This record gives sequence, structure tokens and C-alpha cells, in this order.
Amino acid sequence: MSQTVWPGKPYPLGATWDGRGTNFALFSANAEMVEVCLFDGKGRKELERVRLPEYTDQIWHGYLPDLVPGQLYGYRVYGPYDPERGHRFNHHKLLIDPYARKLFGSLVWNRANYAYQLESRKGDLSFNRQDNARYMPKCVITESSFNWREDNRPDVPWHHTMIYETHVRGMTMRHPRVPDDRRGTFSGLAQRPVIEHMKSLGINVVELLPVHPVADERHLTEKGLVNYWGYSPYTYFAPNPAYLESDQINEFRYMVRRFHDAGIQVILDVVYNHTGEGNHMGPTLSFKGIDNASYYRLKPDAPRFYEDVTGCGNTLNVPHPRVLQMVMDSLRYWVVDMRVDGFRFDLATTLARNTAGHFNPQSPFLTAVRQDPVLSKVKMIAEPWDLGYGGYQLGNFLPGWSEWNDRYRDTVRQFWKGEGGVIGDLAFSLTGSSNRFEHSGRRPRASINFVTAHDGFTLHDLVSYDRKHNEANGENNRDGSDNNNSWNCGAEGPTDDPAVNQLRLRQKRNMVATLMLSQGVPMINMGDELGRTQHGNNNAYCQDNPTSWVDWEGLNEEDLEFLSFFRQVCAIRVKHPVFRRPRFFHGDYGTGDPVKDITWLSPEGRELTGNEWRLSYARCFGFHLGGDTGEYMTRGGMPENDDRFLVLLNAHHAPIPFRLPDGSLGNRWRVLLDTANPQMAERDVTFRAGENYPFQDRSLVLLIHEGHERGGGELPHPELPFQAEKD
Repeated sequence: MSQTVWPGKPYPLGATWDGRGTNFALFSANAEMVEVCLFDGKGRKELERVRLPEYTDQIWHGYLPDLVPGQLYGYRVYGPYDPERGHRFNHHKLLIDPYARKLFGSLVWNRANYAYQLESRKGDLSFNRQDNARYMPKCVITESSFNWREDNRPDVPWHHTMIYETHVRGMTMRHPRVPDDRRGTFSGLAQRPVIEHMKSLGINVVELLPVHPVADERHLTEKGLVNYWGYSPYTYFAPNPAYLESDQINEFRYMVRRFHDAGIQVILDVVYNHTGEGNHMGPTLSFKGIDNASYYRLKPDAPRFYEDVTGCGNTLNVPHPRVLQMVMDSLRYWVVDMRVDGFRFDLATTLARNTAGHFNPQSPFLTAVRQDPVLSKVKMIAEPWDLGYGGYQLGNFLPGWSEWNDRYRDTVRQFWKGEGGVIGDLAFSLTGSSNRFEHSGRRPRASINFVTAHDGFTLHDLVSYDRKHNEANGENNRDGSDNNNSWNCGAEGPTDDPAVNQLRLRQKRNMVATLMLSQGVPMINMGDELGRTQHGNNNAYCQDNPTSWVDWEGLNEEDLEFLSFFRQVCAIRVKHPVFRRPRFFHGDYGTGDPVKDITWLSPEGRELTGNEWRLSYARCFGFHLGGDTGEYMTRGGMPENDDRFLVLLNAHHAPIPFRLPDGSLGNRWRVLLDTANPQMAERDVTFRAGENYPFQDRSLVLLIHEGHERGGGELPHPELPFQAEKD
């Protein structure tokens, strides 16, 4: 039966059901005709093609009065196939609606998905008449309804934030207390044992690697691999069907509600800088076939080819008004309808490039976000670089943004590896990187501190390998970075040498303690607290297998010991606000304070001088925190102060006696942490001012001023998932 079609409206974009029928609206400035293709419930049979009858302000639109939620559809867009002019229309290709809220089925690699003939000598200048509908997922008309009950978004101030970067599948595929049918899904991530584990670390923000549908690259498909990380999206509203236990997108909302109930915010790692359609030799899945010349940045003198500042083949043309509208609409959808609490933007420099291709803090995208009444209120994190000219922009984003601080990562690794001449850089890193972020009213929260992330070595591999071992990726170990600042502690990979294993454990303690005692926002990489290893693979983007999954049941005694330490140092950060100040240190005396907010110390127990910061052999120093939390007033109207602390760091290969300062800085000090001697804290050991602390090689020590210790809550310490009974 032929569908009735009315003119409809050019807004909102996408397929919108209004209770009686469905309005379709699709932007394409250069198309000549657009058809909506309707499919049966299994997505196998194309039932009908309906031409959109109206074209208003470059929007093709039409209204189908009898179409209801659940209907499967896609687009066919007609226009010139003229790559040398930037046009790649091919109506033989079924295309994904850029605004589709839900997809049915999966994307299957096939030569029919290419608008040109793969074997032709003309390459992408040839034309492919194969129909690809059977290999494409289908868009689904949705009804937006979900019982949020009394969902209260957690209010997590930036300076209280602790981020846990994780992957939906990797976190749950091997979890013994996640039901088998929920592993690898949003529902699995929402299970109580998973959330309890995060709570035991003090986590209040979970950052999910990309959850949008992913196009696996051809070279991966031919090797039997997939794009596991997900940095190859082809649509920006729908969740990845692979992460749904059933086919209901409400599973994502349920997960968000469960995290909110636990006081944990949810932020998404998003990829608006490029798509999985690749370069001129890539497939045609959506944007390329809808309006290639509008959606992508093309070379001005050769529009057959793409501007590529992402290293992924193409660059989304975000300055274009309609493309910017799509990005903004997508972000608002995830905040308003799905209730996420923020975003981490992959290659964010790309989004901030203007029409001339230069990074501009006042670019259309950054300006739009800054004034948006919804997006300006959620957490925004930039990965402040891309591969284009002037791509490295750490510290240059607008106030209100936080940024991944890779200089923090590199400096911490270099210091604990034992490199000289970096204590000055480390001091800046420990105090929120004021040399990069203290301008325009920005605060320490601008620095997202991390030692490891999904991209690179895990923490365990960082101290176990000198070199990458990416052979499983099938690229002859050429992929992945060679600049890892890692050290294997004397043996490459697994070893039975107890001395090497103990040193590795100490080095892991050093880096975690450094991260948690640094100003700024700490980010933990999934499974680092459990000793997760990728066996030396520092680019496991295509390893959707146990290489990348957390092994919850394979923990040994050292792993359990490290988990206990990890929780301990996280609890110290949560308990003591002096380690998470909302303002930068300035080495000043507060009102009525006898000591500075921070004092830098030499191993002789005196204040460091200017020349000592530049000594190439210096690998040992410390600092005193005077208790100034950076909070001006408490509820009672008095300045809020914390305990005083000494933090001592020794990356030298030999012990160095460290004289505890005397005089106004304190009289007696109790050991809270010693990464070389964890039992010191357990024995409640104290030292007098002026005494030498027996400082071991490659270790960090935290001491608290003896006296009245500030109170504070304790983190929950649930049993490990495999030690407790199943729900």
C-alpha cells in the first residue's frame, strides 16, 4: 500500500513522531531529490520509497501521517556523482539519517558500501550501481519516553572530581557478577558490583569511551579485527546497538540513572572531528552520500580530496552552520534526553578551527558552547591537539573548559623513570600546571591529570616494558607510539624475579600516589587499580578480546596489595581538601597563618633556591602544605583549613636521607604513606622535626603534622566481586 505524504515541516531535523505520524527533515544543500526508504521489521525487505516533496532553506522534508514508532527506514539521496567537484551522490546507497536516535542491525563491510568500484582503474572516479541496503543498519523511528523517577543529577564540583575512564565492554566482559547476557552492555555496566567497585575508589565521574555506532576500517575487517575503542563513528545520536542487551535505547538511560543514584556523573568521550567514512577511498554510509561538499572539509584547490587534520582520512566541517547545528543538537540530546553530565572531545583542536583552518578560541563551536544555556552548565573536557598545523593547543581553550594534560603524564613518567632535570616541571605538574592554565580566570580544575589512559600502556605495562609489543594488531609493530617514557625495571615483560616485581609494584605506587596528591582533576585508566595488562600493547584499539578486558578473577597477591594501596591513597585525597584546592598555590601566607600555603624543600630540610631547580642531577625534593584549602569561607564564616602535610619524592636509584624541616613548619610528623615501606603507615610511626627520614630509593612519602587530625568520611571498601556471593 502506498504511503500518503504531506509537505511536513523543515524542523526539527530527523524523523520525529508527533503522536499521529512522522515528519522527516534532512539537510542537503546540493541534492536533487531525497527518498525515504521503508523496511520490514527485520530490515531485510525494502517495502516502499517515498519522495520527500518539499525543499525549504536547504532542508528536504515531508510528513507521513500513518508512520509510527518502530518503523525501520533509511535515505536515498540523488544528485551529481562528481568527486572532482566534491559531490559523491549515489542513490544506490542506503544512507543513515544523521539524526537517527536508534539503529537496528549492524554495519557489515561489503564492497557494495562503496560509491565507486573497488577494482576500477579509475578508483573513486568510477561509479558503483550495487545496492547496499542488506549490509546497512536501519534507522528506527522512536518514541522518547522513560520513567526517570526522582533522578537527581549529582552535583560534583570540579575540584572534587575523580574520573574513571572506562569501556562498556572492557569493564564488564569478564566480570563474574555481571550476568552473561548483560556483559559488554550498558545494562552490565549498571550492575551493582561494578558501581560499588568505582565507589570504593572514590570515583564520582565515569567517562565512557565512545558509545556511538562504529564503522570498522576495511584493513581491520580483512584481518578479523574491529575498532574496539570506537573512534570511528558514522552517526551521533544513536547508541551503539552492540552495547544494548535487547534493542531498547532506554537501557542507556537506565545505566545513567543507576550511576546518578550512586552519586556518580556520566560523561561521554565523543568524536565530532571526523567520521568512519574515511577519505576519498572510503565507504559511503551517511554524510558523504547526503552532501559531501557541506559535511566535510575539502581541499579548496582539489575538492576530490579531504582536508585531514585528524589522521583518520577526513575532517568534519564543523564551521558550516548546518554541521555545527548537528553537533550542537547531538550534544543537547545527550544532555537533555539521555541526561549525561558532560563530554570529553576527541581531537578538540579540530572543532575549534575556523573556516581558514586555524585554531581560534573564538571559533563558532567554542562560542556556541559557551553561550548555550544547556551545554555551558555541564563538564567539557578537551583533548587539546590534533595532527594539523598548530594543532597542539594545551592551555589555550576558553575558561569553563578542562583539558587532558599530556605534559603532566610525560613529566610524571620521566621523573619516576629517573630522568634528571625535571623537578621544576614536576613541581608545576603537582600544583595544577599553573604555568599553562593560570590565565583568564582559569583554575587548577582546567588540568585533567593522568599517568595512563586508554591510548598507551596500562599502568602495569608502563613499569614492565621498555618497548611496545603491538604484533597482534597485524601492522608489524609499526603502529602505536615509540615515545612511552616507560621502564621495565630490569626485565622485559613478565618475570619470576621477586626483586623486579617488587620494584614494579613500588613504581606503580609512586605514580598513583603522585596522581592523587596533585592539584587538578585526576583521571584513572580502567583496571589500573587491578594490575590490568595488555601484554605490552600500547595501541589496543582493535583488540576486542581479553587483551583489553579487565580480568576480575585473575588477581594475584601483589594485585590485591596494590588495590588496597590504591584505595588508601584515593581515600586520603577524598578526605583532605588541601590536595584538591579550587585555587592555585602562590607561596603566600594566609590571613593569620604562620606558614605559606606551599613551601618547596630540599633534602637538607631547607627551602629550595632558584638554582637548585635547574640542577641536572636533582631527583629528590619535597614540599610542605600549610593546610590552606583555597576555600575562602566555611558555612560558619571562618576560613577552612586542613591538616599540614609533607610530601617527599625520591626518584634516585639510591636512598637519600631527608631532613624533616624544623621551626614553624611543624614539630612532629606521622607517616601516612611510604611507597617503599607500606608497613610504616600501619605501625603509626612518627618523626620529630630535624630528624632524617630513612628515605628509600624510588619512593614517595606522605607525612601528616602530628596533632588534631581533621575528620572526614571513609570510602566504602566492598569485597572484591569474585569473593562475594552473586546477587
